[in-house]
Amino acid sequence: MNEMVDAIVLEFEDKVEKALHHLTEHLAGIRTGRASPALIDSIKVEAYGTMTPLNQVSHISVPEARQLLVKPFDLSIIKDIERALLTSDLGLTPANDGKLIRLTLPPLSEEQRKKLVVKVKDMAEQARIALRNSRRDANKHADQALKEHHMTEDANHDLHDRIQEIIKTAETKIESILGRKTEEIMTD
Repeated sequence: MNEMVDAIVLEFEDKVEKALHHLTEHLAGIRTGRASPALIDSIKVEAYGTMTPLNQVSHISVPEARQLLVKPFDLSIIKDIERALLTSDLGLTPANDGKLIRLTLPPLSEEQRKKLVVKVKDMAEQARIALRNSRRDANKHADQALKEHHMTEDANHDLHDRIQEIIKTAETKIESILGRKTEEIMTD
């Protein structure tokens, strides 16, 4: 019986961690007033016949607060990198000097900041939905185990409580992540 409970909890905790990691990863790509390599890390570049993340074909650094520097490992793909940056939804214009690419981030207007905060809140809500779906699945597994007499009613009730505690902790983390990112966007 204990193995069944542990298996359900472990699977649920894994899904919760993945949802939190996914949210954090996506929020790193949201532009704020400061430059960050995470902003362009995952942009796909067509290099050597395959779509490859930018951070795997170049070194990305931040020489100044509002500037990113992209130095390709192989200069033959610099035009491909420039094209990928131009077609990305960041709205940045790359400056290519033949050896490296500079991206200068213009300051965000108040309206742009507010739009980004709305986008961040939507992402947080998607993470909450993923958590609720995971909770529903875990509770279904618990109820199924109870039906099949793999656990007692008390164990089932305790498992539901434990799942709810994990959800509450994860929701607190989401609120914390959301608060930090919102503050980061709204301050210059």
